[in-house]
Amino acid sequence: MRVVVTHESRYIRTPDGRVWTQHQPDYPIWRRYLTVFASVRVVARVLDRPEAPVGSLRVDGDGVSVWPVPYYVGPWQYLRERALVARVVADSADPDDAVILSAPSILASHLAGARRRQGLPYGVQVVGDPYDVFAPGVVRHPARPLLRRLYRARLRGECGGAVGVSYVTRSYLQARYPAADATRMTAVSDIELPEAAFVPHPRRYDEPSPAQVTLVSVGSLEQLYKGIDTLVEALPRLAVDHPGIRLVHAGTGRMRDRLVRLAADLGVADRVSFPGWVRPGPPLQALLDRADLFVMPSRTEGLPRALVEAMARALPAVGARVGGIPELLPADDLVPPDDPGALATAIHRMLADRVRMADASARNLARAGEYSRTVLAGRREHFYRDVREATARHAATGVRQLSAPRS
Repeated sequence: MRVVVTHESRYIRTPDGRVWTQHQPDYPIWRRYLTVFASVRVVARVLDRPEAPVGSLRVDGDGVSVWPVPYYVGPWQYLRERALVARVVADSADPDDAVILSAPSILASHLAGARRRQGLPYGVQVVGDPYDVFAPGVVRHPARPLLRRLYRARLRGECGGAVGVSYVTRSYLQARYPAADATRMTAVSDIELPEAAFVPHPRRYDEPSPAQVTLVSVGSLEQLYKGIDTLVEALPRLAVDHPGIRLVHAGTGRMRDRLVRLAADLGVADRVSFPGWVRPGPPLQALLDRADLFVMPSRTEGLPRALVEAMARALPAVGARVGGIPELLPADDLVPPDDPGALATAIHRMLADRVRMADASARNLARAGEYSRTVLAGRREHFYRDVREATARHAATGVRQLSAPRS
């Protein structure tokens, strides 16, 4: 059986027909589905270009193909292409295909609507919270309050009508977007770290605090979801007690220039660097290993992969109290979003306490172990099998049946 999976990625297709990305999910991520399904069709936006950027990752390959959706960026381009996008997405799945929607997502909503109209089953992987995405200060759009209510209601409906729902959090997203009573639910992160992602031991802090301190953050700069502007605004406060402090942010996007200007306006341009996208694996691990503290001041999150990857390197961390971050970090390491003062205070307290840094390093490394490949693979396969079996039952009987709840 083939599985059709929607995703909000924006991919690049070269003239040879190959599909590429500068970020995950790439081919190894999609290959996971092949443990249960015969093939995978990824439904995503695709832009044709003469060549892929240097360092790009391959998306398609043996058993994995990409169904290209017209490429758009932002709400206005989407509105112009909406009718075509809807048709292309609806045509991506045949009646006997299994369908798994990565939500919240415009593409997922289009395919969910098409499946419901045909009386066909689908599963949902909930990876984020649209209510937080459209919170004040996260998105500047005149229709933001309406979109916030609309997308929250839409995701609740999609989860309520699914034959199986997987959540990247332990409880946060489950409470906001519950599945129907008879639907199988699974808590399984979309993060799955290989053994090489982990360091063998926590960091040691036997020496006094170094004069030079490096903060690191990771994430897309297409929007200000990651709160990197809040982190830049915290730097002047931190420089008072930590004259050698600097920030390295790994990630690209259209907000980069805005953040560069902000750093200059605050007089910290010499303390901030934006090296661009850093390839997953050894290059990103090397960046994390050189840092003293990971900072995630996000305004919205599901369960952030970047934070788990930093924890796997035994890196102490400070994060915002949003989404799934409190499921990873203790309360003392959390701050409210959009509060540069509170963020600066939390970072200072962590850096000034070597015992606390050592405790955070050991705790984070142990916590990241819960996201190892060996721990998560079986749980994820259970979800895939739930969706496959529900699809097979529908094909055999012509009647949609919901699975019994898992004990």
